This record gives sequence, structure tokens and C-alpha cells, in this order.
Amino acid sequence: MEDKLQVFEDKKIRSVWNEEEEEWYFSVVDVVGVLTEQATMRNASTYWAVLKKRLNAEGASELLTNCKQLKLTAADGKQRLTDVATVKQLFRIIQSVPSPRAEPVKRWLAQVGAERVQETIDPEQAIERAKATYLAKGYPPEWVNQRALSIQVRQGLTDEWKKRGVADSQYALLTDIIHRSWADLSVREHKKLKGLKKENLRDNMTTMELILTMLAEESTTQISKSQEPKTLREHKGIAQAGGAIAKRARREVEKETGKPVVTSQNAKGRLLK
Repeated sequence: MEDKLQVFEDKKIRSVWNEEEEEWYFSVVDVVGVLTEQATMRNASTYWAVLKKRLNAEGASELLTNCKQLKLTAADGKQRLTDVATVKQLFRIIQSVPSPRAEPVKRWLAQVGAERVQETIDPEQAIERAKATYLAKGYPPEWVNQRALSIQVRQGLTDEWKKRGVADSQYALLTDIIHRSWADLSVREHKKLKGLKKENLRDNMTTMELILTMLAEESTTQISKSQEPKTLREHKGIAQAGGAIAKRARREVEKETGKPVVTSQNAKGRLLK
């Protein structure tokens, strides 16, 4: 499961979607921080620690027992075990926090949950919502269409990996092999070239970089379906082969244009052409 940042007003709340349970899990500390308007994560963590003791004293031990701990990305980029709760559990916690934000946060949580269920039923809604978000951020419409398509292609690849028994923790390794194979740079090196730190690399790719990423990943998907790999070693070889197809296309483009495809252009300068 990969954690995702949700945004309530201007505050970020870490969350994870559990596909098996079809349930959102939200960082309790983040929600408490929003409710109490704590200035720092440390203050929010302290508030939550005190609140847990109070809830336990009030006989809400079952609620606290049912709250899980999952590894979420902290501010320093490291994965740390964090108390998480479902929407239903959070509603109970929110009742114990005197805050004028309580009702708005409840409505927001309910909406996020409902939207995710609808997206599961109709994935097209997720794509349309993503496109609207990129357009609102000022990305060119042509680029937004390519980015939306790249999301679909990526989903197809991860679905194929999941079907073949690839662990979620191995996705990053295989993705890096694909990327290095077509771009001659690792994902980290590509981000460094663009001057990125925590920003999403694909959100800062040019249209041509996106297209070649899609070609590499779709090629990997099709080869995997054809060869039906069973080991990680086989998946690595297929990832390299899929990336190599896009690399040949990249070299042809560079030969005809006389310009490099992999560049430092990124969304900061809106140079997504």
C-alpha cells in the first residue's frame, strides 16, 4: 500500500487506501493537527498522546485497539510507523476534540471516502478528477491529456505486476530499471537533473519524456503478458527490454531533431512542450 497526501483546505493529511478492505486509513496525528491547529507535528503528536490516555480512561480502549499502525512518509522523507484510523474511527476521535473545524473535517472525510468508492466502481472518474486538478494548477491541456494517459498506462503495468505476484515493495526497483533503460538515468538522477526534491518526477516531465515513459511501461506490460514471468529475475529482464524499446525511439528522435529528449525542463518553468 502506498501512502497518499490528501489536502483539507491548505493542510496535508497522509492516507492509505486498503484495496482488500476498500477502506481509507488516515494519519490520526495529521487530522488532530488540523483540528487543533497545532503549529508543528511534534505538538500534534503530543496532543494525540494525551488524548489517547483520556480516551482509554473513558472506556474507549476498543477504539484505540482497533486503530492500526502503518508506515507513512514523514516530513524528512523516511517511512515511519504512524497511528492510522478509518473514517468511522476518526469520527469517534473527532468528537473528543473541541474544535470549530470538527464538522468541516467530518464532511471532508466522508466526501473523500465516497469519491474513492466511486472511483473504484468507475475508474474514469479518477482520471477526470486528476485532469481537472492538473488544469487548475495551470498545466497546458495537451500535456494534461498525456499525463492522464500515462496514469492509465502505469496502472496497467502495476496490475500486471500484481497479477504475476510482484510485491508492492519491488515496484520501485522494477520502475527504476525501466527508467534507466530508456533514459540512461535512474529516477533519482532524472529528478536531480530537473532540480526536484520531493516533487513528482512525472508531473515535471516534458510531453516527449511522458510519451517515452509510457512506451517503456506499455512495452513492459505487453512483454510480461506474453512471457508470463514467475521470478523477480525474469521481471527485471522484461523491465530492461521494455525500457530498451523506448530508448531506441528516444535515439531516433534525438537523431532527427539534434536535441536531447531528457532535459532539465520542468513544471516550475512551465516548459512542458
